[in-house]
Amino acid sequence: MAVYTKFRLIAYSQEIVDGQPIFVSSNCLPIKALKYEPAGHSFHSAALKLLGVQEDKNDADDKKVADDKEQTYLPSDSYSSKSKKKSGTGDKQQDHYALLGLGHLRYLATEDQIRKSYRETALRFHPDKQAALLLAEETEAAKQAKKDEIESHFKAIQEAYEVLIDPVKRRIYDSTDEFDDEIPTDCAPQDFFKVFGPAFMRNGRWSVNQPIPSLGDDNTSLKDVDNFYNFWYSFKSWREFPHADEFDLEQAESRDHKRWMERQNAKLTEKARKEDYARIRTLVDNAYKRDPRILRRKEEEKAEKQRKKEAKILAKKLQEEEAARIAEEERQRKVEEERQAAEAALQQKKVKEKEKKLLRKERARLRTLSGPILSQHLLDISDDDVERLCMSLDIEKLRSLCENMEGRQVLLEQAKVLRDALSSKKEVVDEKTNQQNANGSIKANGSASQSNIEKKEKPWNKEEIELLRKGMQKFPKGTSRRWEVISEYIGTGRSVEEIMKATKTVLLQKPDSSKAFDTFLEKRKPGAQSIESPLTTREELEGVSTPASSTTNNNNVEDSHSKSTDNQNSTSANGVPSSSEQDVWSAVQERALVQALKAFPKETSQRWERVSAAVPGKTVNQCKKKFAMMKESFRNKKTAV
Repeated sequence: MAVYTKFRLIAYSQEIVDGQPIFVSSNCLPIKALKYEPAGHSFHSAALKLLGVQEDKNDADDKKVADDKEQTYLPSDSYSSKSKKKSGTGDKQQDHYALLGLGHLRYLATEDQIRKSYRETALRFHPDKQAALLLAEETEAAKQAKKDEIESHFKAIQEAYEVLIDPVKRRIYDSTDEFDDEIPTDCAPQDFFKVFGPAFMRNGRWSVNQPIPSLGDDNTSLKDVDNFYNFWYSFKSWREFPHADEFDLEQAESRDHKRWMERQNAKLTEKARKEDYARIRTLVDNAYKRDPRILRRKEEEKAEKQRKKEAKILAKKLQEEEAARIAEEERQRKVEEERQAAEAALQQKKVKEKEKKLLRKERARLRTLSGPILSQHLLDISDDDVERLCMSLDIEKLRSLCENMEGRQVLLEQAKVLRDALSSKKEVVDEKTNQQNANGSIKANGSASQSNIEKKEKPWNKEEIELLRKGMQKFPKGTSRRWEVISEYIGTGRSVEEIMKATKTVLLQKPDSSKAFDTFLEKRKPGAQSIESPLTTREELEGVSTPASSTTNNNNVEDSHSKSTDNQNSTSANGVPSSSEQDVWSAVQERALVQALKAFPKETSQRWERVSAAVPGKTVNQCKKKFAMMKESFRNKKTAV
């Protein structure tokens, strides 16, 4: 072992011979004993510390912690000029969390932790507590520089506390804190959760809603996965975006200038906020596209959709095959039925041919047997009678008749049998005729009774038709007991059968166009220009006088009454008035014509029909003729003047 002669021993033992140094070592760790003096390795370390050769480890650790708390961060590009001005450190941005000893917590630090750390840091770095450092300086300039440094450091601690204790200022400061905005773009399927999980946790610090859901792992349920992506697709951020080009509102020259600065700052902030939301949306989209759970679900949905599609195609194919099979069976059944029908028709035809052949044979047999009878003219039997029997009797009756005639040997008896057959045939024909006549009479009586019932039906007037039409509109199809309700609505005792019949007959009839103007006059409301003559009425013109209020009116009424009486006397025997009667105009009628012409000018539609309706007892032609006469008389008077 080499001997280090430069190390001076602390003490010498009496047993040392010739003053030779003895170095003692130990393989155990040093043990700190406060009440005992160091010995062995500890003694050796203590000796080296006293000589200044070795530095105390505990003091170095304390100094390192103090230096960590005292250090300041270099300026960062992500910090705003506004924050720099507020911090008061010039071009350097101080780290508030590091000044208070919260650099390991940063934005996770609570308000209580900030208060506690501030009290400890302020008490430690108060200028009054740092007086010993001033005494260590030799010159006055160094002391003044050290004093300024201590005061600026304490002011920085106070400023850090003011910023971090205020929620608004702290939010702005946390927004400007250094942050990794990088977005993962691609990764291997097995590294998805390792790559995107930290990215979501890192960006989750800006979320308004806390706590944020976790990305999970490959075994997370699809419901939780959907909730996770729904949260991030509706992400709301509290992050502020102070821009380097923002205007300092404190430097505004006027109120308008300050408002203009605020608008410009708001535009920059909104632009940065949109960019950040786009960044978050890109992160979520990239994760959603590469999430193995989402991809697996899409594959399952695609497979399920394909399976349903194939099942649908298969079902459609089976349905078409079944329809083709049913159609083929139906076709074969029809072919078989047609074949059987053809065979049955052929067989029936053969049977009919056979029956016809037998019938011809029996008829020939009857003619042969009746030949001697006809030749001898027995019992007045003629050829027509025999032919009538041949054509009217069927094969069985013909056969029995022929057998009956063959069983009689005497020709007269055969003639009697033939006559009996004729008489029985005649009775059958008479019965059929009587029955047909009876049926015809019954039908005739039935139709007559039905016609009588129809004749007894009460005709529909205009009011009932109008009520029926309104009832059909008021109670449309689907109304409970519709026809009974309409019958009660009409209120004239019409039955349901009559109403149903009227809907098919009366309502479908087209109105008579020839009576359209009469209908218009009936429905027309009396207007302001309607002419009412208080002097006379139609009854008065026909001979009934009405008392008037003035003498002039009485004279006019008497004249008109006398004229009408003369006209009545001059009527012909057949009741038709003469042309002279029709051309006679009373003063009342002339006055009514003049007023009607004034009330209905030339441009009025159907003028003369309205004029004639306003003049009692006159037609359109009579009014036109009277108007022409009045016009001519007026022109003559004007010419004479």
